[in-house]
Formats: sequence, C-alpha cells, structure tokens
Amino acid sequence: MAEILIIVPSIAAFRVNWLSDRLAGARTAALVLDAAPEGMIPPQLTRELLGSVGAITVALKRDDTRRLLASSDMPPEVDLHVDLRDVDPVQAVAQAFETLMASDGRIIRVVGTPPRGGGFVEIVLEETPLRKAMLRFTRNILLVSLVIAALTGVLVYLGLAWMFVRPMRRLTQRMIAFRENPAVPAPALGPADRMDEIGLAEREFVDMQRQITETLQQKNHLAALGLAVSKINHDLRNLLSSVQLISDRLADIRDPAVQRFAPKLEAALDRAIAYCEHTLAYGKAQEPAPERRMVALAPLVAEVRDTLGLGGSGEEAPAIGWVASIERGMKVDADPDQLFRVLLNLSRNAMEALSARAPNDPARDQIRITGRREGTVAIIEVADTGPGVPERAQAHLFEPFQGSARRGGTGLGLAIAAELMQAHGGGIQLVPGTIGATFQLRVPDRPVDLEAHRAARSHG
Repeated sequence: MAEILIIVPSIAAFRVNWLSDRLAGARTAALVLDAAPEGMIPPQLTRELLGSVGAITVALKRDDTRRLLASSDMPPEVDLHVDLRDVDPVQAVAQAFETLMASDGRIIRVVGTPPRGGGFVEIVLEETPLRKAMLRFTRNILLVSLVIAALTGVLVYLGLAWMFVRPMRRLTQRMIAFRENPAVPAPALGPADRMDEIGLAEREFVDMQRQITETLQQKNHLAALGLAVSKINHDLRNLLSSVQLISDRLADIRDPAVQRFAPKLEAALDRAIAYCEHTLAYGKAQEPAPERRMVALAPLVAEVRDTLGLGGSGEEAPAIGWVASIERGMKVDADPDQLFRVLLNLSRNAMEALSARAPNDPARDQIRITGRREGTVAIIEVADTGPGVPERAQAHLFEPFQGSARRGGTGLGLAIAAELMQAHGGGIQLVPGTIGATFQLRVPDRPVDLEAHRAARSHG
C-alpha cells in the first residue's frame, strides 16, 4: 500500500513536470515568434527552436491572433489533447497510466499559459519520448523503493526479533523446561522491568511458577505426612486399645480418686481412638461430615481445660490462667468431637505462645474463652494475652505448612480448624486490634424445617 501511494502520484507528477519543461521551452520559442515580424524567421532558427523544445509545432494564441512556428513538414493528426492550465490530480494519474499503456507514435497536443498576456501557448509533439522517460523513471523509483522496503523489512525483523521473538522464545523454553520437571525451580529470567505485555507475561509466569513449586512442595509434605501417619496408625490404635482395657479395669476400683478420674480417662481414650480412625482424613483433603446436635458449650470448654492440665487449684494451680465466660445454658449446634478439636487446637496454640515467655504468671498469662449468641449464630472467642500472631504468618494463617507462628510447627492446626468450621457452615477469623491473639468462631444453627417441627410438636 505504501509503494502504491508513493509511486502512482510520483509517475503522474513526473509526466506533468516533463510536459511543463517542454512548455517552458515553447514559451522561449514563443517570445522569439512574438518579437519577429511575421514570416521573417529563418528555417534554420525554426528547426533549432523546435529541436530544443522537442516539438513538431509551437503555436502562440493571443487575443484574436494565432502565430505558428512549425517544421517544414505538415503537422500530423493529434491523438490526445492535454491542458496543463488546469490539472486535476485524479485525471493526471489516469492520463499517466494511459501514456504508459499506449503504443509508440501517438501525437499529443499540450496547452499552457503564454509568457505574458492572455491567450495560450501550445505544442504538438510525439508521446513516445515521454513514455520512454516515464518507463525509466518508474523502473528507477521501483528499484529505489524495493531497496528501501528491503532495508526497512530487515530492520523491522531485527527489531521484532530482539524486542519480542527473543524474550518470547526464552519464555517458551522456560515453560517447556518447567513442564518437564515442575519440581525443580528453573533459572531466573532476570530483571523483567518492561512495562509492555511481554514484561507482564514474564512477571506473571515467574509468580505462577513460584506458586506452583510451593504448592508441589506442600503436596509432597502432605504425602510424606500421610505415609508416616499410615505407618504408625495401626500400631497406635493397638496401643490405645490396650490402654483402654486397663482403664476399664481401673473403673472397677472403688477408690474415690480413681472413680473421679476414670470417666475422663475413658473419654480421652475413646476420643484418641476416634482420632486414629480419622487420621488420614485431612490427607484425603476431606474431613468426615459433622454429626451435629445441640451441645452444651460450658462442659465442653471445661473438658478442653482439663485435657490441657489447666484445671488444678491450690498448690496444683497451673502457671497459666484459664478464664471461661460462657452464657448460662448456652448450646451450640455442632459436632461435639469436631468442636472439641477446634477449641483444643486453638487453646493449645495459646498455651504454647504463653509458655514461650516463662516463668509464667497466672494473673498476666491467661487463656480466655467466651461464648455468646447473636440470634441463630453461636459466637465463640479463644483469646490469650501472649505476643500475638506475627504479621508474616497472618497472610497464610489458615493454610497448611504456612500459617505456623512457632518454630518447628506445621501450621496444620489452624488449617484443620478452618476446614471443620466451614463444614459447619461457619468460619474462623483472627480478630485484629486485640491484646495477644483472639480467634473468633461463628457456628450458625441449621435451618429448621417448619413443617416437620410443627408435626413433631403436634405429635408431642
């Protein structure tokens, strides 16, 4: 398109300029013709004037007179008339192509403005020299245009190869290498400071590759954890079954202390055996569905306290204080075992955070559990007066292997708690702006089937 837009007007302009040059010579001849008396121009001067113009005849028209400067031969018949006094661009292009396609020997008449005064000057000449000059000009401009186009194409190719093809090839090779072995991080791409789509693609690919590598590492950790747990699960269940038999025999002893602690020991062993049966549930990315019922919250919180060994008094009082503030008679629509696991995980995390700044003071180092109802939603908060959750751990707090704030921790406790709360249709969140760390649990009641409820009441 660029070649056409350049060459076509150039050819038309060349034709007009060529004819204009011939008219300029004709004006000089017209001055001689105008100055000499009529019939007094020698034949030799006539031939020289016509030869300098390249014309067959030159005529000057002024007012009502017309003077002709002609060769000795009779002027041939004119095939085409061209008026350069008013040149239309479209018509000039059409006439230029007509000249290029014409056969040799055509005669044209060209009209232009005279050297001075009114009227016009005209020349009659053969079109063949014009056509040959136009063909030479067209060939030359085509060659020059092709050279320029070739140089431009080479520069464009090199520029595209350097700016786009080379980084895209590098990015593609890295994708292929990453696909073949995604567990091994590929070499860095270098500083991707480009602000265009290529730079954006490089930065996004680096982020995606890092995330996928981290995810694969987490999956490997989970697989190793599942393998290790599966190996010890069988033996652990056998050991717990043996301990359960011993606890059953202890229950037959009439000692008051034994009678007081035996039920708690049996409940703890039953829960431990149930945990062993569901140990691999998290590794399968799915916890068992909760078996929900209305559970009294205060006894469950007391059981968590006793499990952690924070229920003593007097000389046996622990170094970490325990404060429970539960609404009287509050019940939660939840699976008691799963809710116990969540409260135990959160309380154990709080206990470990407080134990890190030993020696402890019960007045200063406390675990506080509160419970209240907001309509059909049970709100439970587990708080401590410890150092709180570090900012680096808050971004991935409920993700396995990433949310641990303690050195050596796996970060599975909060991930499991979040999964169990989601199974209940609720959630867990870290409450900002509190002393220490405060985790809030929200457990909504299940929707009630009004028709079944009314039928049960009428039946009762």
